Amino acid sequence: MAESSRSSSDLRSLLLDPEEAERLDAHGGTDAAVLVPMHGWPDNPGLVFTERRSDLNRHAGEISFPGGRRDEGEELIDTALREAEEEIGLSPENVEVVGALPPIGTFVTNYKVHPFVGLIDEDMRFEPNPTEVESVLVASLDDLAAVYEKRRLVRRGVPIKTDTYLVADKLIWGATARILAELFHRLDRRLR
Repeated sequence: MAESSRSSSDLRSLLLDPEEAERLDAHGGTDAAVLVPMHGWPDNPGLVFTERRSDLNRHAGEISFPGGRRDEGEELIDTALREAEEEIGLSPENVEVVGALPPIGTFVTNYKVHPFVGLIDEDMRFEPNPTEVESVLVASLDDLAAVYEKRRLVRRGVPIKTDTYLVADKLIWGATARILAELFHRLDRRLR
């Protein structure tokens, strides 16, 4: 337990305090929150993603962290935990929130996305919500870093140059890729 406590405090020191992160500004008129579920810290850290169903109206088929729009009167950290439970069956009791990343603005959907990093057990089993989630994907930070690439994509007829990663041959781009880039930036000195 002392080792677990020491390693989570090590990770906390690399991240923002959640309340501090919530006060930071970013583009976006609608608050949303995501949980960045991390397992295996510090020896072999990995992350959990969702693949959204391809028949959804918004963000169809995209790879993202579990999350969504904040409900009226809800704390952002509670939004992230609620959405993770709804989307992949990850109970808030099984998450140790250790910090946050700066909010990320989305341009097409006008969301201000607040990412919260939570440690989970490595052997967790997930239950994807069949109405929202096609599958749950897990990747190590080493594997994600190895496939990083700046790519030119065309979205809604507009060419963009963006950070991208691959997980299970599926492309991570947009806000999720920007959250990953920020996480890698903050963990860089620890992972070397």
